[in-house]
Amino acid sequence: MKREKHRSLNNDGVSGLLFVLPWIIGFLLFSLYPIVMSAYYSFTDFSAIKDPQWVGLKNYVSLFSDPVFYKSLWNTIFFVAVSVPATIMLALVTAMLLNLKIKCRGFFRSIFFLPSILPLVASTMVWIWILDPMNGFLNRFLRIFGIPTINWLGNPAFTRWSVVLIALWGVGTTMVIFLAAIQDVPGELYEAAEMDGAGRIRRFFSITIPGISHVLLYQVILAVINGFQYFTQVYVVITAQAGNLMQNAYGGPQDSLLMYPLYLYYNAFSFLKMGRASAMAWILFVIVGLLTLLLTKTSKKWVDIQ
Repeated sequence: MKREKHRSLNNDGVSGLLFVLPWIIGFLLFSLYPIVMSAYYSFTDFSAIKDPQWVGLKNYVSLFSDPVFYKSLWNTIFFVAVSVPATIMLALVTAMLLNLKIKCRGFFRSIFFLPSILPLVASTMVWIWILDPMNGFLNRFLRIFGIPTINWLGNPAFTRWSVVLIALWGVGTTMVIFLAAIQDVPGELYEAAEMDGAGRIRRFFSITIPGISHVLLYQVILAVINGFQYFTQVYVVITAQAGNLMQNAYGGPQDSLLMYPLYLYYNAFSFLKMGRASAMAWILFVIVGLLTLLLTKTSKKWVDIQ
């Protein structure tokens, strides 16, 4: 009897292993192997046209003495510092409003979620048209109030704020997650607080925020990670502006749009410095890892784990 049971357990183990084997092979080939090789390439002089040659810490030393590297890092930090709080607050406020019992609530939820599923390139091109300095919708709207025309994508003072505005266009996914979390907060807590005389603002900060704090933490971490990988929108904006203004498509006006992932892309595929790009990728990994660790450690003071 014991032998049959042991044999059955072995058969189940083999069957389970066979089921997950395709995923394991895919992970080893397409995730783990590239990670290991990128760590190796970061210590080499490597490009698509020559074999890697070991150079030690040369790529890292070169990056830390490169002013363009710091410019791209600062642009990305600025974007993350502005866009992450703005995204979280906008998504949370929108979720609260769409949780109210109003007519056509499902319709409004669909409308606010729709931008997040549109192709990034297409939606970015729409924003380029909206932010056009001459005929853009936003400047036309400002002219109604007598505000002078602003070159949103051509003036370095406004370019980074413009890409933040473009990023806020796609808060629909975060909004839906917050909406689900808010609906999961027990209604009895709101009823008890209302009976005690607590107003909407007090209920929001005393019940809603603690009730969704674990989801809030997850979304903040995810927004930080995505912010440091912000690439497609700025690449489309820079390329489109270069075509309109007949100028070099590098980092936008005075490199104000040169985000860290964009500079990494240029090093890898424009300058053919794969080793340098790999070093940039690992520096980014360390930065994001430290920020994630910091958020996780500090979350113990405000996240309700119950």
